[in-house]
Amino acid sequence: MAVVLQGAKQTLRKSMSLKLRSLSDAEIRQQSELVLKNVLSSSQYQRCKTVSCFLSMGGEVDTHEIAREIVSSGRTLYVPKIKKGSARTMDFLQIHDAEDLESLPSGVWGIKEPGLEYAGGKRKNAMDEDSEALDLILLPGVAFDRSLGRLGHGRGYYDQFINNYTKRCESKDVVRPALLALSLQEQILPAKEIPMGEFDRYMDGIITPDGIIEVEKESASSTIADAASMATFDTVAGSTVE
Repeated sequence: MAVVLQGAKQTLRKSMSLKLRSLSDAEIRQQSELVLKNVLSSSQYQRCKTVSCFLSMGGEVDTHEIAREIVSSGRTLYVPKIKKGSARTMDFLQIHDAEDLESLPSGVWGIKEPGLEYAGGKRKNAMDEDSEALDLILLPGVAFDRSLGRLGHGRGYYDQFINNYTKRCESKDVVRPALLALSLQEQILPAKEIPMGEFDRYMDGIITPDGIIEVEKESASSTIADAASMATFDTVAGSTVE
């Protein structure tokens, strides 16, 4: 069963990658500007104080303006750093200001990543005991569907981090962060089109150039069982469309 699931995921990754390669830089830039607007107007962002945001690579929503906005707004920003020599593991490290953000070097796959140190000291990690809890995680992906399924790149970095961070939240009796994926129009598929395994995470919402895709559900647990009876709707410019 697992082999069939992984094969279906890989087939979808290949077809979606072909579709995304056909997009011009101008098209991605235009869609990214609309996604930025919808992130900033979302209730999840407006009430958050501490945010994790991925730093984008080609073929996905450009998040550099989003990261700049988070820092300039006075919110605390954490960005991913992949641990070298470890399987499926990454840290989320704090960015201190706009200058820090702009000076980040390229890391794995050419994605900008922070160093482990800043201003002569250890850079704060979101998993540190004294770190303020994350309110919101903005996630990348290869494809998404309207039942809030997410297809990642297949390496499991986000699944591993979210599982570990959720356990941390439970141990501290705090609410886990909202999970919002950022998507280009071409990455959105009909409901239940993403092959989802038992431990795959559903999102709490998907922010697109057209608005926010959300679902009604009894809890924020984001497991495969949640998807059975979901009613999908789009929130666009403050209105809900069935």
